[in-house]
Amino acid sequence: MIENKVDNKNKIITYNISEIVPYINWAYFFYAWSMNGKAKDAQLELRSEAEKLLADMEGRYHTRAVFALCEANSEGDDIIINGTRVPMLRQQKVIPGKPNLCLADFIRPASSGIKDTIGLFATSVDAAFTSNNEGDPYQRMLSQTLADRLAEATAEKFHEDVRKKYWGYATDEQLTIKDLLAERYQGIRPAVGYPSIPDTSMNFLLYELLDMKGIGINLTESGMMVPHASVSGFMFAHPQSRYFDLGKIDDEQLVDYAHRRNKPVEELRKYLASTLLKK
Repeated sequence: MIENKVDNKNKIITYNISEIVPYINWAYFFYAWSMNGKAKDAQLELRSEAEKLLADMEGRYHTRAVFALCEANSEGDDIIINGTRVPMLRQQKVIPGKPNLCLADFIRPASSGIKDTIGLFATSVDAAFTSNNEGDPYQRMLSQTLADRLAEATAEKFHEDVRKKYWGYATDEQLTIKDLLAERYQGIRPAVGYPSIPDTSMNFLLYELLDMKGIGINLTESGMMVPHASVSGFMFAHPQSRYFDLGKIDDEQLVDYAHRRNKPVEELRKYLASTLLKK
């Protein structure tokens, strides 16, 4: 592991592949190959081939994380991060006896007069990791699916390092890999494009606040990250913070969200198409 402090806020960590392999969630790897529920022998054979490829890549390629711990407060459903307003969406999925959550709920309100902290992060894998098997479709798919898992596993590993060392709100944490994959740690790290932040245009705001270029990430016009094997999002330390599924939102919330993002409604409608209620 190599640490590099880019500025007063951004820190980049470079990991060897061998440091990340223990954090891979193999269930998602098998899912990508449509092998969930398949014979164990077939899964073991595929995993063996994957682990051989990972061993061959050791020392040649690396994974990286960039993160920043920033002062923050909430105002309604917005989070103010270093003076930048980051609007969030409130959960519409009704769960009896449970509140409708918003990520802003896990940050101290500005009215409290007390500054809170939020984490911003991105992880990625060396782009060349997937570029050496163009003539072999099987090896190309193997390297691509492994790169996706490595990016996610890097997020798992570095989030553990953040909790125990850099942010240090859980210095005494003693969890197994199984515990980590079951999300038994304090705090959450919701990622852009996942159920609580379905709007991938949120990456444009993160790109302004975080040195994603420092680990080789660029954005397409639609806010997708390149390399594809990348993850971005936020970190919350609140003991009661938890992951949630936003559910479907209606036009009223879409209009409100567009107003808070200072974006045209129709532009955000494209990003949130799969999240909108059908008319």
